[in-house]
Amino acid sequence: MFVLVNLKTYPCDPVAVAEAAADVAADTEARIAVAPEAADLRAVTDALAGSDAEPFAQHVDPVPPGSSTGHALAETLADAGAVGTLCNHSERRLRLDRIDGAVDAADRTGLETVVCGNTPTQVAAAAALGPDAVAVEPPELIGTGTPVSAADPDIVEDAVAAVAAVDPDVDVFCGAGISTGDDVVAARELGAEGVLLASGVAKADDPRAALTDLVEPL
Repeated sequence: MFVLVNLKTYPCDPVAVAEAAADVAADTEARIAVAPEAADLRAVTDALAGSDAEPFAQHVDPVPPGSSTGHALAETLADAGAVGTLCNHSERRLRLDRIDGAVDAADRTGLETVVCGNTPTQVAAAAALGPDAVAVEPPELIGTGTPVSAADPDIVEDAVAAVAAVDPDVDVFCGAGISTGDDVVAARELGAEGVLLASGVAKADDPRAALTDLVEPL
């Protein structure tokens, strides 16, 4: 099971979260990754060095090296240590052609791609673009503490089926409201191979305890 922690722009200590992830990753078979802001990516990479936890980027743009300003360049993210990237998060939406270009840019540098979508139809369309994984996240549940696996389990099962019909090699994750180990287990039982979460760890007083709670039941 993949647990991908998106730190968004929360006022947390990204290095402290990364160190917690490194500690917890040593004691679980779950795969753990941390996605900080771009400015913190190298510091998080350094904090995760030598551990089983991995640094991810929050976003990548479909641009080549050169005359592009204010973009997240795949080569720069890879140089900073990212092994993968989110794309098309509900808080950073892209047109389908831009998602296609972003996946190509990530492929250019060997970055793993997790493309987000709001519905099974959207993640199935994203799966046709050849990412490594897609993640279904109903935006109305993001940050609520009510997990999609409980509020709308059909959306997870429907996403798994829709993606399998397009490309069975694309993994399906789910997100929105994930905050406990029971939520992660429920997601797995619905067919998801990973979860995305943010505030449950980024806003926790004790990120290590929050991460331990997430992976302990697995």
